[in-house]
Amino acid sequence: MTISIANHRLVDVPFNESPNHGAAFATGLPDALIIHFTAGGSAQSSVNWLCNPQAKASAHVVVGRDGAITQLVAFDTIAWHAGASSYGERSGYNRYSIGIELDNPGRLSRTAAGGFVSYLGTTYPAEQVIHAVHRNEQTATDWLAYTEAQLATAFELCTVLCHTYLIREILGHEEIAPGRKVDPGPAFPLDKLRQLLIVRGRDADEPSPALTSPPTPAATITAIPAASARGYVLANKLNFRALPRVDATKIAAPLTSGTLVDVLDQQSGWYQVRSNNNVGWVKAEYIKTATGP
Repeated sequence: MTISIANHRLVDVPFNESPNHGAAFATGLPDALIIHFTAGGSAQSSVNWLCNPQAKASAHVVVGRDGAITQLVAFDTIAWHAGASSYGERSGYNRYSIGIELDNPGRLSRTAAGGFVSYLGTTYPAEQVIHAVHRNEQTATDWLAYTEAQLATAFELCTVLCHTYLIREILGHEEIAPGRKVDPGPAFPLDKLRQLLIVRGRDADEPSPALTSPPTPAATITAIPAASARGYVLANKLNFRALPRVDATKIAAPLTSGTLVDVLDQQSGWYQVRSNNNVGWVKAEYIKTATGP
C-alpha cells in the first residue's frame, strides 16, 4: 500500500476516533515513535477496545496481520499509549510520541501436545512461531511472528512518519517500561527499523561536539524571510541533499562545521541552502542563522 498523511491523518485509511487521548502535542513534537503489540485476539477487537472509554488507553494506529491500518488518534494529538514510562532523561512518553500497535498476542505457551497457544487460548502452528530471547530477559521463549504484510506496512508507516515529523527516536514499549511491558518483543525487528530510519537516515548528520545543547526542534524555528539569510553549519558532517528527505540523493560532499551558507527556503524541518554554487537541502537544526537555533 502507499501511505501518505494530510492534516495529521492517514489518507484513505479508516479513522475510528478514540476518546482516549489528551490535548495537542507541544511545539516541535511528536519526535518519537513507540512500537507496541496489541496482546489482543484480532486487529478489530483491539480497535474496539482502544475506542472504548473504559480502556483509558489508545495508540494512534493499529496495524493488522494483513497489513491493513486503522487510525484512532490524529498525529498532532497526544494518545494514551505509553503509560508510566521513561527512557534516558525523559519520562511520560505520551507527551513525545506516536504510538503504533501491531496485532499480535505476544508471548506463547507450549502445550503438552507440542503446539503453541496464546493467553487467550488461540493456537498457532510451529511455522508461525519464533523461539528467541527478549532484550530484557535471559532465557529464550516462544513468540508469534509478525507477518510479512504487517512488517512491510509498519516499516512504510514509520518511514512516512519520520519524513513528516521530526522523529528522533524509535523505541519499543519494552524499552520505555521495562519490567512492566514486553512489547513488541523479539519477533519484531526493532533494531533493524532503527538502523534504517534513525541511524542511517539521521545520524549520518554528525552533530559537532562543540554543541552544548540539543539543536532546536525545526518546528520552533522562525520562518526564513523571502530574501536569503546567512548562516553557518553546526555539525561536523551535514548531508547536502537534492530534496528535503533523509532518503534523497546527496548532491555534493557533506558540509562541515563552520561552513557559511545562504538559506533560501525552509520546509518541514529542512533548509534549502546555497553553498559553493550548489543549492540543496539540509536539516534545519544544524544551521545557525540570525533567526535560527
